[in-house]
Amino acid sequence: MEDKVILKAEDLDGYLTAEDQNDLKTLETMYSSALKSFEVVDKNAIIKNFDEMGHRMQEICAKNPRIKVYSFVTEESSHAEASRVISKLRNIKTDHAEFIYYSQRAYEMLFRLAYTQENSSLQSEKKGHIIVKTPVDNPVQNYAVHKIPDIDDKISNSIMCVMLRGALLPSMIMSKEIQEYSSTDYVTPFALFKISRDDTKKENNMQYILNLKNSFFNLEELDGKDWVFADPMNATGGSLVTVVKYLQSQGVKPKSIKFFNVISALKGSLRVTRALENCTCYTLWMDPVLNENAYIMPGLGDAGDRLNGRDDHETPRNIIQLIADYGHNITGLYRSQLHKIEQTVLGVL
Repeated sequence: MEDKVILKAEDLDGYLTAEDQNDLKTLETMYSSALKSFEVVDKNAIIKNFDEMGHRMQEICAKNPRIKVYSFVTEESSHAEASRVISKLRNIKTDHAEFIYYSQRAYEMLFRLAYTQENSSLQSEKKGHIIVKTPVDNPVQNYAVHKIPDIDDKISNSIMCVMLRGALLPSMIMSKEIQEYSSTDYVTPFALFKISRDDTKKENNMQYILNLKNSFFNLEELDGKDWVFADPMNATGGSLVTVVKYLQSQGVKPKSIKFFNVISALKGSLRVTRALENCTCYTLWMDPVLNENAYIMPGLGDAGDRLNGRDDHETPRNIIQLIADYGHNITGLYRSQLHKIEQTVLGVL
């Protein structure tokens, strides 16, 4: 078996329709106009341009029901929370600890969107109960009862598919949310894929490289499961498509695929939903374009570095070192998830 699988940008572009290409060109033209207002910091013009781009992207996504953008599909009363979280994540002044905090909030919102807010009228008829033993034991031990949505049928077949390394912590957050809503305290299995872009190339000739030697997964465990991917950024969609197409080439098929992003470029969402017929993209915020280096604009920088810190290119950290660098607070909070990851990486039964 080859140690590496490579997907090229031209393969991805083959999935886009002529209508997609026209829509993307429209957004590129609109964003080019917006850039002029950045040069003189014309606030009124910036606001006007972004409002127009937002309305246009909403129209495009309405034609593509498997692209779910939080601010496009939720009630207006929820939009301020999304805007606040995204603005903090984008802000160049947001430090590492804050970035992790707001990332956690973002994925909690995305989880609710995918699992409890869609078809909410149906969910209202189906509730589960949590019975909690409290610290109060006088005059007798006290308990409390809390109702939660019963979504066991949606989450009990899930497996977290992690695109290392920027997606590790978001995947742990999503797995924790699944565990919290599960009536059986279900902790998802993990499949870990070492996937990277060749950053010496441009967006139009980019290559996506899946390193199988440094990936950890069980094909039998993946077959017929609901695959959950959580990556902070979806720029081109290339990493996800590379992983999924490889797995399918090995004879395993998902029951469904959910792709969760804090920010997605329109092009990345279109490519993913065109290339993968059973995949739904959930994103907290959509940005209009990519630059020639395949970075999202306006974007938020390198989300992986802002979550994990930068690696030394000469001696990059392995997954165990990366987890250790998260520190006691994170490892304590996600201890069940880390135990599953340890089982996957080390083969501990």
